[in-house]
Amino acid sequence: MDITFQNIVLIVLVLLTGLSAGLCFTWANTVTTGIGRLDDFGYLNAFQQMNRTILNTTFFIVFFGPFFLNLISLYVFRNTSNSILLLLIMASAIYFIGIVLITIFGNVPLNELLDKTDLISASTDELRSLRERFEFKWNRYHLIRTYASIVSFLLIAISIIQITKQNIKL
Repeated sequence: MDITFQNIVLIVLVLLTGLSAGLCFTWANTVTTGIGRLDDFGYLNAFQQMNRTILNTTFFIVFFGPFFLNLISLYVFRNTSNSILLLLIMASAIYFIGIVLITIFGNVPLNELLDKTDLISASTDELRSLRERFEFKWNRYHLIRTYASIVSFLLIAISIIQITKQNIKL
């Protein structure tokens, strides 16, 4: 592989993983805590609208980009030291399990449950019940995603430091 391609892979990988970690952190730190103060209808309506809005090209690039670039980085840096390869494998596995799988099997089903609900016609009891089924579980899954994205980002950053130390030009 050309060293320029290695540079591009690492730069875009660290950028997208950092954006993903920032998105998860900001969502956990401000968005869910802020809307958590709303009444049941306000909370569910805000969450429903944000879930519908976030599904766009930019989000999908930031969300799935690190997963695919992690796989590419494993190939590109397959001939580096075992410690660098191990860092990249761990970053890839943590991102895949902690972000991709948790989202697909944890958050998305909850989002779909919320999206199917006609909040306007739901009773106060139905809104309360839906929020009770949704909020705690969604936030718990999201906390896992937040930690996983941050750890993945840190492992990639450490691998870049190790690559630099081994005189593999960035």
